[in-house]
Amino acid sequence: MKRTRIKRKQFLGLMTVLLIATACATPPKPVDIIWPLPPEEPRIKYVKSISSSEDVQPKGVWETIEEFITGSKSVARIAKPYAVHMDREGRLFVTDSGWPTVLVFDTKNHQFTVIGLEGPGVLAKPMGVTTDAAGRVYVTDTLENRGVVYDHDGNFLFGIGEKGRFDQPVGIVVNDALNRVYIVDTKKHNVSVFDSKEGKFLFDFGGRGVEDGQFNWPTNIAIDKDGKLFVMDTFNFRVQIFDPDGKFLSKFGSVGTGLGQFAKPKGIAVDSEGHIYVVDAAFNNVQIFDPQGQLLLFFGGFGSQPGRFWLPAGMNIDRDDLIYVADQYNHRIDIYQYLSEKYKAAQTAAMKK
Repeated sequence: MKRTRIKRKQFLGLMTVLLIATACATPPKPVDIIWPLPPEEPRIKYVKSISSSEDVQPKGVWETIEEFITGSKSVARIAKPYAVHMDREGRLFVTDSGWPTVLVFDTKNHQFTVIGLEGPGVLAKPMGVTTDAAGRVYVTDTLENRGVVYDHDGNFLFGIGEKGRFDQPVGIVVNDALNRVYIVDTKKHNVSVFDSKEGKFLFDFGGRGVEDGQFNWPTNIAIDKDGKLFVMDTFNFRVQIFDPDGKFLSKFGSVGTGLGQFAKPKGIAVDSEGHIYVVDAAFNNVQIFDPQGQLLLFFGGFGSQPGRFWLPAGMNIDRDDLIYVADQYNHRIDIYQYLSEKYKAAQTAAMKK
């Protein structure tokens, strides 16, 4: 059989047609992944996952063709995510110890950037991340034992914590109303509180132990709309709740494999209705509790399929009740929607337009 030689120009034209045809094809509608299963009313829905810069900054047709021909790629992939935070502008911040930097996925402007590569704000092992109302970015660095504050665009502003203040800072949240930043120190078994504008130390609370208000290797922290603090007291296998001044309010949780118990609790977050979410890396799931600590629901399970986890870590819930989970060994951020009354009302209003 006679071979036909395809010229480069013809090849590019053929590839373009194939890519356009593929892009125009209508894919089958995916089946919703929800919890709990029917006939119960769904409360949690899997939305999508983010694993690389391509998920927010997709390549054009010609870039795709060039990569196919040359074999070169310029995709930044999540390596080992720990904490995740979505700000008010649609910027998703991910601390990644595999880089080690903070990866920024701008979901609205379709851009990907990185914070902490060089200069006085260089990061060695970023763990916790959050932002304030002005868009400033706060990061904990467990190797350098400090907090680092950047402006909205990722430029270094100042460090938090004089030498010897921290032993292993991890979780971090900001109270905008009080201009405070709270940082969990895992090895010192406490929470340190600073002025968020200048980084001045204010006070700390906690200490090692099993009594109310004491900690045993705490890791992460969340804050609700009223300023209450939710600390993941990891090796006491419980959640402790405090007022903004560090006064103990309540607790829940115990060690075990039963419903509502913990084995390796890590991430923690609170939704708009006051439900408390806890990531358990051993169970590879997220448990949801009411404000009194009663288990309502759990979702997830071990695996790499959508809606599954492999050693998940930190989490965050934004103002729209979208849930973000750092899925460490799947190298991605998994996104879910809490089907709150606010969400359902918004969906109904959108359908009427």
